[in-house]
Amino acid sequence: MKYLSKVVAAGIFGLALAGCTGTPMTSTHYDSSQYTVLGHSQASATGLMLLGVIPIRQNTRFVRAQNAAIAAKGGDALINTQVQEKWFWAWVLNGYTTTVSGDVIKLNKGR
Repeated sequence: MKYLSKVVAAGIFGLALAGCTGTPMTSTHYDSSQYTVLGHSQASATGLMLLGVIPIRQNTRFVRAQNAAIAAKGGDALINTQVQEKWFWAWVLNGYTTTVSGDVIKLNKGR
């Protein structure tokens, strides 16, 4: 029985650590001959922490905001990227809104 409680505790600890991982937002460097600028874009994404420990769409909010900003102009990537974050509090949760803005580019074909 003592062994079982240690296994359960280790499993819960492992799940807690796995819930704390996120998707990194990447930004590739491009030479100006590789793309055409489509224009400036901006998008936001929100994640929540229920009871301060349960993430709801929290770990992917940077990437979701970046992808939405790129898709808004129909481009391939984002350069001159800026990231802003706001947060709010409610009785049982905290919310974090990330806004990503920058210049959307379309990569030139054949490069």
